[in-house]
Amino acid sequence: MVADRVRPVVLAREHTLPLAASLVGLFPEGVLRRGITITVDGSGAASLAFALAAAPVHSGSWVAFVDLPELNLAAAVEAGVTLERVACICSGDQWAATVAALLGAFDLVMVGMGRRVRATDVRQLGARARERGSVLVALRGACGNAVWPDAPDLNLCAAGSQWSGLGTGHGHLRTRVLTVRAEGRRSFSRPRQAELVL
Repeated sequence: MVADRVRPVVLAREHTLPLAASLVGLFPEGVLRRGITITVDGSGAASLAFALAAAPVHSGSWVAFVDLPELNLAAAVEAGVTLERVACICSGDQWAATVAALLGAFDLVMVGMGRRVRATDVRQLGARARERGSVLVALRGACGNAVWPDAPDLNLCAAGSQWSGLGTGHGHLRTRVLTVRAEGRRSFSRPRQAELVL
């Protein structure tokens, strides 16, 4: 068909988003592939989500945070997320429709999981993310929390952290080292682990 011959060529690198150097080891190709679903959980889920968003936003991508009212935007800025490329959205009672509308309009769509969602909606949103080339990220809370009813392409779990900077009775917290485990399906099936300095 003529349409197939005149369709613009899309380079493989255009199907990816950049990653912070500290996250590269968690991803098989060292880049964030468009169209995947990721769940992020553990006590450092928000910090990990900010680290995931920082490099794409710095390179010109947009991120939508959906149903994350407790999100600390000052912490996002400290992690390198430029607020000029961020939208914070409350979905109300139209969660699936809101997230579906954002997929394709934003490169990264990060959703809070303070509610139960239907497996059908999750599968449809995963398919839409693949079709539109967005990365869908669900922040789940505790590692292994079953609120996301379908297996994601990749699960990032903030498995533990260490703080430094406090002396005996004085000082302030300066750094946090977050241990992150990554495992999933398909090309993400090999478990990986990295330490993230925040």
